[in-house]
Amino acid sequence: MASLDPVLDKDGVRLTVDDSLATVTLTNPAKRNAQSPALWRALAEAGRSLPGSVRVVVLRAEGKSFSAGLDRQAFTPEGFDGEPSFIDLARGDDAELDATIAEYQEAFTWWRRNDVVSIAAVQGHAIGAGFQLALGCDLRVVADDVQFAMRETSLGLVPDLTGTHPLLSLVGYARALEICATGRAVLAEESVSTGLANIAVPLDQLDDAVRDLAAALLAAPRDAVIETKALLRGAQDRTYEEQRAAERAAQARRLRDLAGIGE
Repeated sequence: MASLDPVLDKDGVRLTVDDSLATVTLTNPAKRNAQSPALWRALAEAGRSLPGSVRVVVLRAEGKSFSAGLDRQAFTPEGFDGEPSFIDLARGDDAELDATIAEYQEAFTWWRRNDVVSIAAVQGHAIGAGFQLALGCDLRVVADDVQFAMRETSLGLVPDLTGTHPLLSLVGYARALEICATGRAVLAEESVSTGLANIAVPLDQLDDAVRDLAAALLAAPRDAVIETKALLRGAQDRTYEEQRAAERAAQARRLRDLAGIGE
């Protein structure tokens, strides 16, 4: 496949678009794709930059690791150039700290919006913020060398980049608590058996597996996928009867659309 000119390429993040398929790539393998506020802003910008034609977004990473988590430089007194260190942030008032963390979280939230389906292709280490970034996607395809770990609690922190909600939904409360509180590694076989990953494949087959899954998603009518995703995402917040009503309303919209009848 011919190389594509990037829509965005900055701060360790590259976005390319091929019609209905977008690819977001973490591009700092020398640092195992460690994360920083600049990278988070670039990820959020990638989400805002998606053309309306995009239906599937693949998140991948260069190198041996998907992402080794937060760059530890954030915890040094000097922090990153042009950025307040986390120590400086901790000295601020509650409203300022809350607003800053909310801004960071924007890099992790747009992957689940209803008009796209996102796939994380994960190899090697996906630690802390790397684990949470993979959890931000709708689907995860992992290589057989994957190692997920939520190390925040071990460092005296909590996972705060939106990973706790999808983790709990996927593996249940008891296992989510154990994974977070111990910081242990979750390997490929367990990630599939617990529902954390959709499929595990040998590392040299990861790109092909993701490509096949993306093609299968793109084969279905877009509006039906959007409606189905919205139904499934909302189900956990609805009662059984509310979900039945939501299904009826969604199906009515689809039938009218297929029949060419307006609302």
